[in-house]
Amino acid sequence: MKYDVIVVGGGAAGSTLAARLAEDINTSVLLLEAGNDYPDPAVLPDDIKFGGTRYAEAQDSIHNWALRGTITPEQGEIHVAQGKVIGGGSSINGQAMQRGFPEDFDDWAARGNDEWSYAKILPFYRKMERDLDIQDDYHGADGPMPVRRRQSGTWADIQKAFYDACLAEGYGAVEDTNGPNPTGVGVSPTNNLGGIRMSAALTHLGPMRHRLNLTVRGNVYVRRVLFEDGSTGSPRAVGVEAESGGEIFTVAADRVVLSSGAIRSPQLLLLSGVGPRDHLQQFGIPVIHDSPGVGQGLWNHLSVHVTYKVKDGKTLVGDLDAPHFGLHYSAEGSEYTNDMVLRSSTVVDEREEKVAGIRTRYNTGDVPPDRAARISCTLGLPDGSGFVRLASSDPSVQPEFNYQYLHHPNDARRIRDGLRKGARLLESDAFKDVFDFRINPPDEILNDDDALDLWARQTVGTARHVSGTCRMGPDGDGMAVVDQYCRVRGVDGLWVADASVMPRVPRSGGIHPTVIMVAERVVDWVAAG
Repeated sequence: MKYDVIVVGGGAAGSTLAARLAEDINTSVLLLEAGNDYPDPAVLPDDIKFGGTRYAEAQDSIHNWALRGTITPEQGEIHVAQGKVIGGGSSINGQAMQRGFPEDFDDWAARGNDEWSYAKILPFYRKMERDLDIQDDYHGADGPMPVRRRQSGTWADIQKAFYDACLAEGYGAVEDTNGPNPTGVGVSPTNNLGGIRMSAALTHLGPMRHRLNLTVRGNVYVRRVLFEDGSTGSPRAVGVEAESGGEIFTVAADRVVLSSGAIRSPQLLLLSGVGPRDHLQQFGIPVIHDSPGVGQGLWNHLSVHVTYKVKDGKTLVGDLDAPHFGLHYSAEGSEYTNDMVLRSSTVVDEREEKVAGIRTRYNTGDVPPDRAARISCTLGLPDGSGFVRLASSDPSVQPEFNYQYLHHPNDARRIRDGLRKGARLLESDAFKDVFDFRINPPDEILNDDDALDLWARQTVGTARHVSGTCRMGPDGDGMAVVDQYCRVRGVDGLWVADASVMPRVPRSGGIHPTVIMVAERVVDWVAAG
């Protein structure tokens, strides 16, 4: 059977895109997911159903690609969690529904992508969500994805102290961090309802599964995109080569959309012959289109942590419904607004024991981990970026990728600023009944720029907000892999719709709702062909 559209990857973007395309009963859609598909929510495994667990991130989880990537030379390769299950990252993530900020999208537009200004993308944020707390022109009321702010539960002592310390430091209280003015400390929005992780597989894809024109197939690993000579003189995507149960086969389509995430989508393009000519020739891959930007510009959010001992008798964890806070601010001397995020949280708990290396990363010395907490310093808008490239022409071999964290001097400077700000908050009156003593970094490191830079490179951790490796851009941008309509340059019939098209990672500290928004935005362009 030949389909109108094949969507490769059933993550947050792919689930959204396939569901929206299938709203047109005359469009046949095939969604292919490499991991397991769970069409019946009643039998959804606990590790992806319940949002309070971290088991799906563990290296031995069947719902995780368990990739190995490099973040700094000092640390070498580390475990990088990426969702391998229907819903993708939205099925294993922390359920933060923090949008990008208005200035993020106006920056995208200023780079030659005028269809992505804040004014033009706001309707698609609204389309995707059902905000249960705020009803105004900035929020949706009828979309499939529920958004709420955990406000009814009892606050943990460390969260209350952090919130009060931020106010005492002169930052304002923000009622809506997804609104037009997010500067200050506010509750982080979430898509967790009653402990259930509301993934895109549940919210977008689930209600559409009965459609006869939508086919969803799990445990199908796409190996490459297939091309033929097109009528315009450019190669045209005509389907995919895939593997399932040890069998390799092809599936035909009029249009193909890659929604496999910012690691896998560039890998698929490279395996298919779209990428830097020299790199493709190195692996004996026939060149379909020389596209030097494929795999370049790997963005992510990085975090370094100030850890401290909590006084006995003080709570580290609040009720299930207790709020979680973030402080969005501009680093001292920064040319960017709201480029930094500070958060307060525990170091480790019993739910995180299976996440490999977590105790090592958050070294608490002689302090029992259940009496330690941290202030996480996150660089929301890094200047430095990394890369993804093939390690083999074998599709089953994961690509090589390197975040190259903190190699840019402006990133190192802003992380120093954040760590010192976090340590300063702990010394405020708001923390006096909670804070016992700082564990890391010690004073001799905190007060020395070079020592602090080295310590940061040794301890930096990574988010799962990988983006930018197939970025959009105007005709004159030689590194742009797709145009602003997310059509792959140099070929016909092929789109990329996921975080890899982002020209720069949103500075808010999260990308989940932005990935869904990208898919919502691209639907009409794919439908129009």
